[in-house]
Amino acid sequence: MDKYCLPLVKLSFQISVCVYQQSGTDWHHLHIIIIMAAELLQATGGTMEQMEQQMRQMSGMQMSSSSSSSSLSSSSTFSSSTSSTKLRKVSQGLSRTMEEHSGAQRRISAVVESFSQVQKSPQIPKGESVPDFEEKLRPITAQEGDNAVFKAKVVGNPQPSVSWERASGCPLSDATKSFHDNINNQHILKIKNLALEDADVYKCIASNKHGEATYSISLIVTENPALDFKKMLKKRSVEKRQEKKPPTEEEMLKILAGADKKDYEKICAEYGFTDFRGILKKLKEMKKKVDVEMVRVLKPLEDITAKADTDVVFDTILELKDPNIRMQWFLGAELLRIQYSHGKYEVKQMGTKHMLCISSVSLSDMGTYTLQVGDKRLSARLSVIDEPLKFLSDFKPKKVTERQTAVFDIRLSKKTDAPLIWKVKGKEVKRDEKFDVSLSEDGLTYTLKIKDVKVSDTGDYTISIGDLTATVPLFIERIPIEFTSHMKNVRVQERGKALLECEMSSKDVHVRWLKDGCDITASRRYIFIREGKRAEVIIEDCELTDEGEYSVVCTQDNDAHEYVTSANLTVDERFASVKSGMSDAQCPTGSPAELSVVLDDEKVDGVWLKDGVEISELSGTQVVKQGAVHKLIFSGVTDAHGGKYTFRAKGAESEAVLTIADPPEIDSSVLDLWGAQPATVKAGQTATIKIPFKGKPLPKVTWYKDGVEVMEDERTKVERTADSTSLVLSRCVREDSGAIMLRLKSDCGTAVANLHLNVIDHPKPPQGKVEFLELSGKCIKMKWKAPRDNGGKQVTSFVIERRMAGKKSWTRAGEVDSSTTVFCDDKVEEGQVYQYRIRAVNAEGTSEPLETEEVRAGEPIEPPGTASQPQVSNITKNTMTVSWTPPAHDGGTPVLGYNLERRKKGSNMWLQVNKELLTDTKFMVDGLVDDVEYEFRVTSVNRAGAGSPSTISNAVLAKDPIRAPGLVRNLFVSDSTNSSISLRWTPPEQGDEPSGYILEVRSEDAKEWMKATKIPIAGTAFTMGGLQERMKYHFRIRAVNEGGVGETIELSEGVLAMPPPVAPRFDLQGKLKNQMVVRAGMSLCLHFSFIASPPPVVTWFKDGILTTGKEVITKSRNNSQFLISSSQRSDSGIYRAHLKNDYGEAHYDVNVRVTDFPRPPKNLCLEEEVPGTVTLQWDHSPDLVDDDEGAHYVILKRDTSTASWFTVAERVFSSKYTVTGLLPGRKYYFRVIAQNSIGDSDPLDSKEPLIIAKEKECISSLRLKEYASPPRQVKPTFLLPLKDHAVRKGHDCTMSCAYQGMPTPQACWYKGELKISDSPRFWHSTANGVCTLVIPTCGAKDGGEYTLVLENPLGMAKCSCKLVIFDKDDKGLLESLANQANKEKLIL
Repeated sequence: MDKYCLPLVKLSFQISVCVYQQSGTDWHHLHIIIIMAAELLQATGGTMEQMEQQMRQMSGMQMSSSSSSSSLSSSSTFSSSTSSTKLRKVSQGLSRTMEEHSGAQRRISAVVESFSQVQKSPQIPKGESVPDFEEKLRPITAQEGDNAVFKAKVVGNPQPSVSWERASGCPLSDATKSFHDNINNQHILKIKNLALEDADVYKCIASNKHGEATYSISLIVTENPALDFKKMLKKRSVEKRQEKKPPTEEEMLKILAGADKKDYEKICAEYGFTDFRGILKKLKEMKKKVDVEMVRVLKPLEDITAKADTDVVFDTILELKDPNIRMQWFLGAELLRIQYSHGKYEVKQMGTKHMLCISSVSLSDMGTYTLQVGDKRLSARLSVIDEPLKFLSDFKPKKVTERQTAVFDIRLSKKTDAPLIWKVKGKEVKRDEKFDVSLSEDGLTYTLKIKDVKVSDTGDYTISIGDLTATVPLFIERIPIEFTSHMKNVRVQERGKALLECEMSSKDVHVRWLKDGCDITASRRYIFIREGKRAEVIIEDCELTDEGEYSVVCTQDNDAHEYVTSANLTVDERFASVKSGMSDAQCPTGSPAELSVVLDDEKVDGVWLKDGVEISELSGTQVVKQGAVHKLIFSGVTDAHGGKYTFRAKGAESEAVLTIADPPEIDSSVLDLWGAQPATVKAGQTATIKIPFKGKPLPKVTWYKDGVEVMEDERTKVERTADSTSLVLSRCVREDSGAIMLRLKSDCGTAVANLHLNVIDHPKPPQGKVEFLELSGKCIKMKWKAPRDNGGKQVTSFVIERRMAGKKSWTRAGEVDSSTTVFCDDKVEEGQVYQYRIRAVNAEGTSEPLETEEVRAGEPIEPPGTASQPQVSNITKNTMTVSWTPPAHDGGTPVLGYNLERRKKGSNMWLQVNKELLTDTKFMVDGLVDDVEYEFRVTSVNRAGAGSPSTISNAVLAKDPIRAPGLVRNLFVSDSTNSSISLRWTPPEQGDEPSGYILEVRSEDAKEWMKATKIPIAGTAFTMGGLQERMKYHFRIRAVNEGGVGETIELSEGVLAMPPPVAPRFDLQGKLKNQMVVRAGMSLCLHFSFIASPPPVVTWFKDGILTTGKEVITKSRNNSQFLISSSQRSDSGIYRAHLKNDYGEAHYDVNVRVTDFPRPPKNLCLEEEVPGTVTLQWDHSPDLVDDDEGAHYVILKRDTSTASWFTVAERVFSSKYTVTGLLPGRKYYFRVIAQNSIGDSDPLDSKEPLIIAKEKECISSLRLKEYASPPRQVKPTFLLPLKDHAVRKGHDCTMSCAYQGMPTPQACWYKGELKISDSPRFWHSTANGVCTLVIPTCGAKDGGEYTLVLENPLGMAKCSCKLVIFDKDDKGLLESLANQANKEKLIL
């Protein structure tokens, strides 16, 4: 058998490996296959070397798998790194199990217990976690027919979802049920009535967005002989009974051995065995013998001696007849409560090996540990050795550079409760901003951090803990003084002010000043200033002797070095120049004047000249000098002062001309004359206004009329002379009247003359609409308003004219004095229509007329009104009787008669029936054609003529009379509401077809029937509206046609005015969602629409509790609204609207979260730990800690050279972030903003800019042995050329390339044709064969072509690339750039 089974095992082993590689089967399942292969290998006598060889191959495959598989396998009980020794133990235990249970009536599998955990998120926010199992699941071994229950307690944030699977891939059986126990917070898988097919490895999988945790346990199902016997009984009960001999006592014992006690009597009766008591007694004796061997100890517990704080494992190997036998561990006489030990104790089982694991033992764990299995007790003693406390760290002197952090780490040999005390200079160190004392997680390492060390921190630091004491000396190295800003050469002019300054890296320094090597610190000629890190020297009124080299010598305590920076001062002789010269001036006689010149040197004097002659004594003048301002002041200008003035100084000259000028003036007598006698002219004549004036120079003349400047045209002319001006208006009109103003303006002043022009003309027509005071057959009386403009002359009278309607000629009706605006025309004819017009008259003529509308004298006579719609009756196939009623209005005269007309339906031609006027309102029409439809109309006639035709009658068919309709059928209610009831019916079968239906209604408390409509209903359905809610109504109906009215049919019962009963339901229509986010301070409004009949009772709950009354709740028939006008964060919760009426109830839940802008973070700290990077750390915003909607931080930076902020990182969830890519030597500000779904918080900015340190120079003092490399010269070439770049506006751009060349070539950068290597706008470096150019905060002007030129004695090489600057809104450009980037032609 061995030669056939061993290849089979190898084949199954290889197949399992292939399955793992091809299908991705997880490592845990593959281990099950390996264990089964080990069972078969052991049973067939295979060698362990073959098994180990296969395991090594499997380990190799696992090492090449993904990181998640590695994590999974490492956490599994059966690890891929299991040694061959452990594998032999497992296989040996499995082989023994197979030997003991190899009967055909049993099924068994290996006991499996494993755990794996996979993390999906690269970074997990604070407060959230990957799923984990708080309580471990245990494998179960049970008999067929029993129940099995697996319980798992899962933790994780967000709350994980839990599912159950079988490792074999088979679906869970119908008897399997999974649910969640809310009381104990456990996920339970329950399997009822176990069958042999339920044996498998079951997996409990917990997952959330951060990862997944899987716990696998085995379920072993053994056969139950009693069940087999019950099956046999059922089978035998169906078959025909056959008489058999009772079994012997030995046979009966075997039958009862596997049955339940409750079935003993039934089984004995079935087999006909009568000695029931005797068989029970022997069965008990037989079971006692079997119980003796229920537990077999293959390896007992052994005593253990261990050191404190180490882990200990007690193990024993047991052979158990009953896998479900109870096992208990004791310490002394006390039972160990494993599940409540918080991980202190853990019980494990691996095959037949049972273990008790004790973590981190101490002296309190010493004692005797006992395992109780059935009636077996196994014991062993644990001894704990406690070593003395001692220091494990070296206490070497520590040397730290000034301003850095000094760190002392002290390692102890073991944990202790005694406090550790740090002392320096005899004083105990307390934790504060300067000192930070901490303890590691393992409790063995104590750390003291001294932040920002200074010289005063030098000394011995003493550590004391219990009886142990140690001392560590600390030495501080001074930071060399650096000049962050060197002195720069200064050039000033003679008698100017010079400033020399520099800035040091520290303010705690001593400064001396030197000039040409001589100490000038004590000289009073100079002003020395020290402010913090800056040192300045100021030299007032520099002289030529102050020129020379100035130096600053800096020293510091405990540092023998001197640090020097120097600069040269150059003093230039200077000449004065005109900073602000003179300008020409005009002054009136006798007024003061001033000429002024400003030089650029206030200590330079000058001289004044008039017409080329120096001013020595000129009356009325004064020369004044105020610093650099030189003035020539005139107290009163005369004609003698006019001329050309010149100011001369060393290297400066200015000229100006002074002119005498007088303002314009108008003779006041002329103005008085025009004021006394305004200019008056008739319309059509020419008006001339002449004004004399005087002034020097000649002023500008401007005429105005009513405030508007007069412009010259055909009618308007402006004439000017040296001493006068005239305004000439030709063909004057009335509108030319108004205020006239003359304005004379020159550089010396302004003069104004105000006049008035009056143009007289005939008046305007009378105003407004004419009001008729009387319209009778005897007279027409009218009234009007006087004209708005009388033409400049008094209105003398009004002339009234009239004409009859339809006439064109006007006749004079009369004339009235101007004192009245009322006229009465008594020469009129009654009923005649007239039109009037009125003119105003003054001395200049008559105005345009004001016309009235046409009016009638007395009452008018009109044609009569319209007669009623003709009604047709007594219809036969040849004749019809038409009747009507007279018109309501006879037109003012009696109706003389009527004209009756007819036409065929569909025709447009009317035929008059009567030859003479009909005086009666009824007429029989004959001569009709059978079976033709006719229509009729009537026209009334009076003395004024015929009126309008009446409404056309209904079309009537000429035929003999028809029968009345029969009884209406199937009257029923089709629908009802609170105010209406809808009815339907079927037309009658008897009689002729009805033309309509008469529906009558009566309320329950009324006795009389009322018609539902005024006219019959045309259809077979009708809705009766306007009913009283919940009132009962009765209905009856009958059909009607031209032949008469049919019989009445009534509903058997009354009908209630209410809708059909409807259980409440919500009508949301997508307007309200289950989730709602409201900003704090805004209104919280929940509005529901619903359908229910009768109206339901609406109740609102918050988190299952009735609302408190803070809200405002409104309700109508079909909707309800919940409103909180100003919401708060405490208003968050689950709101429920509950509806209930007599026919049902319903509810709807809305999860409301009230949020607001987050509060800003605090305490921003900056630290440059690595060159070119800055670590930002801040205190969390309290509003982001509890926010589960993706709240985060946004990091921004700003170069001090620009005012714009640029985003460094978004969606940062921690309170610490490291900013990279910063340029050496530049200053940066940083900003942190908290952001959530509502918006941004106020920014948290760094208070001071952070200067990025430049790369430190190499230490030149080290003397290294030079390496003599073989001479090698290479022409410059590019190994990796520059690539095109596309950078978003405001971001940095870094372009680099690799080269080779010997000697090292010199690099030079160009933008287009312009050299930029020396520009401070850019930063470039060349090192180790790489050239780099950095362009900070790119703008639109930075786009273009960049070229790098490398040159050495052997030659030159060039390389170019293009830079494109784009904005975030350039969508078209972004798409094209993305396409180029995908083709690897562009760095985006």
